[in-house]
Amino acid sequence: MKKILLAFAFCFASLSAFSSYAAEPRQAPSEQERARTVYIFHQPIVMLQAKFGLTTPEERVLRIRNTLRNFTEADVREPLTIVPVTRYNQQGRLIVMNGKPVMLLTEGDLDEGDDLTLDQAAQRVLARMEAQRMALRDQYDTGWLALSTVKAAAGLLALLLLCYGAWRSWRWFRRVYRLRIVENRSRVPQSWRRYIGAIEIRLYALLMFLLGLIGFYVWLSWALSLFPWTRVWGTSLGDWSLRVVQQIALAIVSALPGLTIVLIIFLITAFILKLLRMVLNQVEAGRLQLPGVHPETVGATRKLISVAVWLFALSAAWPFLPGANSLAFKGISVFFGLMLTLGSAGVMNHAMSGLVLIYSRALRKGDVIRVADNEGKVSEIGMLATKIITRENYVVTVPNAVVVSGKITNLSALQPDGSLNLTVSVTIGYDTPWRQVHAMLELAAKRAKGIDLSEPPLVRQLGLMDWYIAYELQVRLLPDQSLAVARNELHSQIQDVFNEFNVQIMSPNFVMQPEGSVMVAKENWYTAPAKPPQGET
Repeated sequence: MKKILLAFAFCFASLSAFSSYAAEPRQAPSEQERARTVYIFHQPIVMLQAKFGLTTPEERVLRIRNTLRNFTEADVREPLTIVPVTRYNQQGRLIVMNGKPVMLLTEGDLDEGDDLTLDQAAQRVLARMEAQRMALRDQYDTGWLALSTVKAAAGLLALLLLCYGAWRSWRWFRRVYRLRIVENRSRVPQSWRRYIGAIEIRLYALLMFLLGLIGFYVWLSWALSLFPWTRVWGTSLGDWSLRVVQQIALAIVSALPGLTIVLIIFLITAFILKLLRMVLNQVEAGRLQLPGVHPETVGATRKLISVAVWLFALSAAWPFLPGANSLAFKGISVFFGLMLTLGSAGVMNHAMSGLVLIYSRALRKGDVIRVADNEGKVSEIGMLATKIITRENYVVTVPNAVVVSGKITNLSALQPDGSLNLTVSVTIGYDTPWRQVHAMLELAAKRAKGIDLSEPPLVRQLGLMDWYIAYELQVRLLPDQSLAVARNELHSQIQDVFNEFNVQIMSPNFVMQPEGSVMVAKENWYTAPAKPPQGET
């Protein structure tokens, strides 16, 4: 090999330097300083500052790069030397490789802030270049390349063994957890273990995958650094990982004070909510009375107070959260704001309607109500909907906005013992004495099961229609009596009683004038089971 182009070895990296030298290279160079800095193997060697005639420091760097590319393998094997020279009317030091000049360092290239003499600066530059030359010379050795290949293969084998061990470890971990579930040997309750165990197994698998990924990254960075053509990539990978770890560590340390304040705020919030919960529990149990707070509204009040307090705590803790002022947090805030704005109109309508239902105490859990086309017992009053159990044992979910916008008939609101008032209607022709109808309806109520006879049945004549009279029977049911069962029992008894006294339950409808008047003679006013009042015949 007569000439080796060192395109990959002597290159000018565009990344910032990490050297801790007190000489020319800058630790955080600007774009102009990078253009004036000579890099070899991704390492900064010297930053040139002197201008020779019309030749700028940037052009000197380009000439040095071209010179380095033209060196042969034989040149690289020879050590670097320093030759004192006088150029451009100033003292200089010429760095030479195998008799060929590499670069010229003059007094104009020195920085007063470095506090170095020309010889000291030249020795530092020579030491850096010599270290890179020795590494390149060793790596171009055939034995060195063979040894590097063996090392890379051995590292790959170790990586494969690590991945295999991680996979075997995951299988063992999964088998142990399944055995614990079967034998119920875990400290976690069996009902929870079936779900938590699956989560833990997947988390362990994720941990093993991350371990394998980190191992592959370390091996790749190390293997690339073994060969001259890929050493820059290996160094870049290593530097990048160190920067990431350093940034993460610094971010964690800098975020600790803010996180401590956030933790204190949340602990104080939790303590305040616990005190409020204790007070509201006393109100709910009836042992304490607060103006405007009723036992049936304690649940909703507790939720509203919790939401308000947590929102206040979040507002107070927000500035102390890591990255609260970053563009990512601002973007997330805008995103959630748009979601709430576009999607919460209907939800807020139902939520506010739910608050109206709760605080107006129009209905409570356990009340029997009639709303829209549904009749049944209220099983739940949520923030968005109300659930009703109908007589068919169906659960009907009615949006709160629909409940509030319509008519609500509460059949049990005025009965403290939970009993209900039941009303049934019949229409009977004018040829049947109304006193007899009253008596038959009252008799049917007395015979029916589940009727509270401590309150007498009440019969009303709701309307005198064109061809019949509309009667209504109202009774009170025993506590915890089903409305549907009681209605069915009362209907059955009404039919039996009317049949017993030969009165048909059928509303007449005339299409022409009857031949005789449809009326009840006075002697038939008290047809059985009706009875005339005492003293009246």
